[in-house]
Amino acid sequence: MNQVGNYEEKILHNSSVLGDMSKLGHESVYFCNDKRTGLKAIIAIHNTVLGPSLGGVRMWNYNNESEAINDVLRLSRGMTYKASISGLNLGGGKGVIIGDQNNKTNEMMEKFGDFVNQLGGRYITAEDVGISPSDMIHVKKKTNHVTGIPEDLGGSGDPSPMTAYGVYMGIKASAEFKWGSSELKGKSIMIQGTGKVGESLIGYLQNDDVELHISDISEERVVNVANKYNIEKFNIGADIYKYDTDIYCPCALGATLNSKSIDMLECSIVAGAANNQLEDEKIHGYQLLKKGILYAPDFLINSGGLINVYSEIANYNNHESRIRTEKIFDTTLKIFSQSEQKNVSSHDAALFLAEKRILDKQKS
Repeated sequence: MNQVGNYEEKILHNSSVLGDMSKLGHESVYFCNDKRTGLKAIIAIHNTVLGPSLGGVRMWNYNNESEAINDVLRLSRGMTYKASISGLNLGGGKGVIIGDQNNKTNEMMEKFGDFVNQLGGRYITAEDVGISPSDMIHVKKKTNHVTGIPEDLGGSGDPSPMTAYGVYMGIKASAEFKWGSSELKGKSIMIQGTGKVGESLIGYLQNDDVELHISDISEERVVNVANKYNIEKFNIGADIYKYDTDIYCPCALGATLNSKSIDMLECSIVAGAANNQLEDEKIHGYQLLKKGILYAPDFLINSGGLINVYSEIANYNNHESRIRTEKIFDTTLKIFSQSEQKNVSSHDAALFLAEKRILDKQKS
């Protein structure tokens, strides 16, 4: 574990952090603190076998530092597998900034860029929850190890629409495997979370004439989206798991699929944009399998955003990003077939494929 700046000593010497790093296979974790700007951030680098670690930085008002550490460790690990299964020459990393995004300042983002720059390219940042492409402009003032820059400045722009497009491909592949057709017309779909990705996904799905249900913890947000897209069925912070819909799309934060929520689910498919949807990968991946619910692994189908920002490193255009993202459809079908043939959860099947590419690289 490494220190950049002077983060609180009680965290730096917390042996449980080292234990979690070892268990999840992380290379390093950096704690960043700047009293002048009020920045408190953590950067986790999980794996760099396939290339430098890349992953967005999110800003969230965590209840405590331990919650932030757990989030950045899980998210960075997911980025490793997301990059691997997508065929990108990248490793997995992630950043979190602890605090209310309403208190975010340009100076804070510049200081975060300073910390990223100190890592010498081992971690490349981008935007995530609570962070926008305009924030990346300020990060870029201090480091070139940044992606997701606005298009008018030569970057790939907001990755949310491409993330949503990949999830859309995953949903259609799930329908193909479950019902024998990728046709979604008439299917009822619950979208949990109407942020940038969730809203973009709504746009794709409306073209298929589906019956949409939406939910969000923000009343203002869900009402605005419902009015914008003329959606009649919406709720605010309700218990949505027992709704009888064909497809459930978790597009908010992670760990919403747990023993209690899965037991309530009435859907046939779970396919959404949220990271780390399974609270426990082993237990809950198999709980879904046993219940007969087809689960599209999150780190596979939400990889469109990573594919999009990688274009700034690999020098391909938006059209190529879209073509690469469309391949999620075939990969998802492949994962489902392997899951069925080997009688393993779809999550484990996807994890095996991602880990194999990393192991093959290590041996070469």
